[in-house]
Amino acid sequence: MANAETAGFQFNHTMVRVKDPQVSVKFYTEVLGMTLLSHYKFESFTLYFLAYDHSGGKMTPQALKDSRFAREGVLELTHNHGTESDASFAGYASGNTDPGKGFGHIAITVPDVAAACARFERLGVPFKKKLTDGSMKDIAFILDPDGYWIEVVPPKLMLGPDDV
Repeated sequence: MANAETAGFQFNHTMVRVKDPQVSVKFYTEVLGMTLLSHYKFESFTLYFLAYDHSGGKMTPQALKDSRFAREGVLELTHNHGTESDASFAGYASGNTDPGKGFGHIAITVPDVAAACARFERLGVPFKKKLTDGSMKDIAFILDPDGYWIEVVPPKLMLGPDDV
């Protein structure tokens, strides 16, 4: 519960490491429709900040860049230079494998999950869970190029009786 000391706090972003930024940025912009807000190159790594632009394209590139820490729902992709061309690089742990499960997934809300999943199938996006799998028939999980799980949910998700 928010109190006076935390009343202005907001969740800003989540960071995941990626092997090949060209592949990952293309996935998040072209497949998921996010906008690249900004990127920052350092000596040994580069940061890419992505989010949804709900301004209808009215925000300038500078306004998008300036918004990255003043909004919620930003995804930061971190690329450690060299991983994209290292044949022995096995990739990063998604957090969903043993031992030591940790990070689980990110989630996006879409107006029509079935239509979004049909599009993902046409684009060759791998699924972790299709709508027809399991008992929850209104959500799906797709995989990004690094194997991170992305939950695809409708705007209103009906949870079970034990959910508060």
